[in-house]
Amino acid sequence: MATKRKVGNLLGLAVLCYLLQRPMHPYELSRTLRDNDDVRSIKFTHGSLYMVVGQLERAGFVAALQTSRDGARPERTVYALTDAGRAELGDWLRDLVGDPKHEYPQFVAALSLVAALPPDEVRTLLAQRLTRLAEQRAEILGILDAATAQGVPGLFLIEEEYRLALLDAEVSFVESFRDRITDPHNDWSALWADFHASRQPPGGGQS
Repeated sequence: MATKRKVGNLLGLAVLCYLLQRPMHPYELSRTLRDNDDVRSIKFTHGSLYMVVGQLERAGFVAALQTSRDGARPERTVYALTDAGRAELGDWLRDLVGDPKHEYPQFVAALSLVAALPPDEVRTLLAQRLTRLAEQRAEILGILDAATAQGVPGLFLIEEEYRLALLDAEVSFVESFRDRITDPHNDWSALWADFHASRQPPGGGQS
């Protein structure tokens, strides 16, 4: 059973992780998230980051250390991880790593409804998807090569390796599905084509 957390936004988990290193103010957290390219994994804006930091403070996971002002700039409050926050960080990460969660990817939703499109059009769209996947794969390989050349330890690239593995699996599936659409040996390609040819459900629409 999924744990009901006081702060469920994954941005909160990232904040706890970086505050484990040292106390920071939200602006510094934002810069650190961007410098480490976490925007590829976690969506956030300046406003959403401040909101999550506030939620973590109310939950007792972070605490304000000091507030300062530099000239005419707005006040900046430095936050530190509390003992409760350190415990929450460990528990949250263990939960995410050890227990698969049911997610709702958009491509899976599209596949569940794909019969509403004509099979020939779907083959064209799948070919288009394969082109996009190849571009994404090249981008990730570029990131890995550049980071490795800069001496970044492999541990800090593991999420990119995971993305690459998912892309490879998706490419294999999409290629197989594309080929099966016109395979005369399966039991659904003819029904699918006939449905769109006649605009009637298989069997003539009789109940």
